[in-house]
Amino acid sequence: MTIDPSKVSAATTPFALIDKYSAIKSEEEILFSMHTVFRVDDIKQTVSNSRLWEVQLSLTGDNDPQLATLTQRIKGELFGSTGWHRLGHLMLKVGHLNQAEELYNELLKNTSSDSDKADIYHMLGFLKDDQGQYKEAVSFYEKKLEIKRKTLPEDHSSLAPTYTNIGAAYDSMGNYSKALEFYEKDLEITKKSLSPNHPDLASSYSNIGEVYKNMGNYSKALEFYDKSLKIDEKSLPPNHPDLATSYNNIGEVYRQMGNYSKALEFHDKSLKIREKSLPPNHPDLATSYNNIGSVYDDMGNYSKALEFYDKSLKIRENSLPPNHPNLATSYNNIGTAYYGKGDYPKAVSYLEKSLAILKESLPPTHPNIKAAMNNIDIVKKKM
Repeated sequence: MTIDPSKVSAATTPFALIDKYSAIKSEEEILFSMHTVFRVDDIKQTVSNSRLWEVQLSLTGDNDPQLATLTQRIKGELFGSTGWHRLGHLMLKVGHLNQAEELYNELLKNTSSDSDKADIYHMLGFLKDDQGQYKEAVSFYEKKLEIKRKTLPEDHSSLAPTYTNIGAAYDSMGNYSKALEFYEKDLEITKKSLSPNHPDLASSYSNIGEVYKNMGNYSKALEFYDKSLKIDEKSLPPNHPDLATSYNNIGEVYRQMGNYSKALEFHDKSLKIREKSLPPNHPDLATSYNNIGSVYDDMGNYSKALEFYDKSLKIRENSLPPNHPNLATSYNNIGTAYYGKGDYPKAVSYLEKSLAILKESLPPTHPNIKAAMNNIDIVKKKM
């Protein structure tokens, strides 16, 4: 840990040496104020114990330009008409889904305002999407639309985020035609109402790219992802999580195209931003570890793949509900890696865990359920 006194504002006392008052003098204890912020300079595994990681931190000051830029950007992105609503959104951003749900349900009980109800339905839909409960997510978004359409036309700019979120839920359920329908509604509104370099326009392009990727149309996916990335690089600070998402998305397309060096290049860019800007148990970090594992898996380096899959699984087990589809993805990927190594009993064990979650969380016709059943049959034939 590094502390440079010249970077500390004279108006604050971010730390104090308390070794004189400690029961164990040799510990040289330092007491830090609440909300003290550190820059993550380096993360590396310890030589003596592979389960321990050493994190190099340096104290930032109030005048740190990157911290100030990122903080202001995140403040501006928080959704809600009141401080309580924005607190709920902040909880969602850092992955505290259960606490956010409790807060929003309490706010819903205590409001009679249609405007407040619409905002809360929007965020509950967002939350259900994060929990993998996509039908419930669509239901909340439609409740919001029902309120808003009483006073607004179908193409009003304030409806665009709801169209986006409904599209995302349908995309996650494998209903790609419905996903494109709602994403294109959003894009049409966004292009009319925002400047050509606005971050929300980047998100609109990215969402359509995601659907084309899921449909296997990689050239169209890269076309839309590239439009999104160009806007993000112009409009966002270099350590912003949305920029990490753009790099991650392009990395995934290259992986599926079999261009593994390009895939690792973009996934590494994404991971570096996420490690610096997100909490250590954030679901997006799990996504980065999972996707890097998938590249190594596709390359036939199963030991390296399992290393990254395991990192991803640990975060997901700590941060997601037990029936979340992303947990199913982790179990499936670990199972396929063990299959690649020839360890068929372990492969079946993980693949069956994956299938059980998929049957709980997805419609019975979802293509991922059929794929999981086929994978289990293939492995069992090898045993």
